[in-house]
Amino acid sequence: MAISLQKVEETAPALVSLYKAAGVSLDKHGLNGQRAAVYLVIDYSGSMKPYYNDGSVQALADRVLGLAAHFDDDGTVPVVFFSTDVDAIEDITLANHHGRVEKIADGLGHMGKTSYHLAMDAVIDHYLDSGSTAPALVVFQTDGGPINKLAAERYVCKAAKLPLFWQFIGFGDPGSRQFEFLRKLDELAVPARRPVDNAGFFHAGTDPRKVSDSELYDRLVAEFPLWLSTVRAAGMVR
Repeated sequence: MAISLQKVEETAPALVSLYKAAGVSLDKHGLNGQRAAVYLVIDYSGSMKPYYNDGSVQALADRVLGLAAHFDDDGTVPVVFFSTDVDAIEDITLANHHGRVEKIADGLGHMGKTSYHLAMDAVIDHYLDSGSTAPALVVFQTDGGPINKLAAERYVCKAAKLPLFWQFIGFGDPGSRQFEFLRKLDELAVPARRPVDNAGFFHAGTDPRKVSDSELYDRLVAEFPLWLSTVRAAGMVR
């Protein structure tokens, strides 16, 4: 059951407009009433520093929380911070969202390189350990390709056997060659490489805060319904 508008108004008044915008997108894509676990994976590599400094990362976290309030009833999103390794796994909640990402990042220290597969492994472990039977939407933010492309590909294919949908979102110049690998991940062959298409990708540009709430939510959930019907037909979720 979704968290009510009244509860959002009481616990996170700053997120009310985001909650409403997310609801419109979910209605549009036939996802009203759908239960799902929501994860957020955030790039903490050195090149991400400007996006932490200008509030883009915190803004994404707030928007994901507004979406998660419709999918789940605990008002909590597990967040994986990654660079060369997994830097932290923390929860953000409706009651404690303001500046939360910035506060966590301030305590992380050195910003490393970009290694997707370790972050993906952390999400898979968290999901399996949670005992959840609901499908999961994983919002995976990055500003470039990984240092180990083969491992990242392998993990996307391996995770296709689980009810996890990976929605990659790129911060940066859409024309950059840095995102060629993410386009490739989005298009990995089915069923030759993976049993279902379990990943999507879109750009949020060089100033992600300028992407409207309605556009961001539409892009975050656009491929989720088709994936859901595919994994249901395969008996992976009820």
